[in-house]
Amino acid sequence: MGEKFLKIKKLMTNIIVAIILLIVLFPVIWIFFNSFKWDADIISLNFFSTPTLHNYLEVISTERLFTGLVNSTIITSISLLVGFCVGVPMAYIFARLNFWGKENLRFFVGSVRFLPPVAIVVPYLAIWLNAGLYDTHFSLIITYSLISICTMTWLCIECFSAVPINCEEGAAIDGCDAFQVFYKIALPLALPSVFAMLVFTFILLWNEFFMAFILTASKAFTMPVAVASAVTAGLMVPWGRISAMVILLSTPPLIFSYIITRFLPYYYKVS
Repeated sequence: MGEKFLKIKKLMTNIIVAIILLIVLFPVIWIFFNSFKWDADIISLNFFSTPTLHNYLEVISTERLFTGLVNSTIITSISLLVGFCVGVPMAYIFARLNFWGKENLRFFVGSVRFLPPVAIVVPYLAIWLNAGLYDTHFSLIITYSLISICTMTWLCIECFSAVPINCEEGAAIDGCDAFQVFYKIALPLALPSVFAMLVFTFILLWNEFFMAFILTASKAFTMPVAVASAVTAGLMVPWGRISAMVILLSTPPLIFSYIITRFLPYYYKVS
């Protein structure tokens, strides 16, 4: 009787999880299928229309959208790399060292990230205009890198705090200096959590719209800005193109997350 009850309980749990998962994924599935339909089929709710790649080909062939995709890839990748190389060591310093003004500096790093974008975009705009760097890849990379550094630092502090201090003390006794303790002991142990924060930061930078919209015009605009301009152009709503743009905009974070999850087992196997 007890075994039968457990099977029924497990079945009901799976059904509930499946229903919740279907509700959560339904908008994504709907947009995905709409990206392969003509606008007329989408408006008429024709579920059995012939699939077409017209929307994707039209999006890719649009110069502004393709340029935005390239700009987003370059700017986000470089900014994320800078955030990882600078923010992760800073997070380790905050987690392990005690120094004067530590809490105030930690609060400042967090406040730079969590302030409303409208509060910090005006100083950035004034700086880049006065420096003659408005609407350049360099200015947006610097801006995004500061966001990336602050985000990675703030999020990764707890990642290193969770690493047992005994492991680092043992490495120090064996003759490792502070840098060797960091990259040989602390970083490998905290790497799964750090990579999770890296994925979060990538999604944050990739989807960032407001600052890119204000700090760019016709050269360094990112994919979200290009998508927004394409959606608002004209009187007719291009549902198929919008769906294709949403899928294209969502694909890089998924690919990046997949690469990270596949890299971790390989990393631990090699190390």
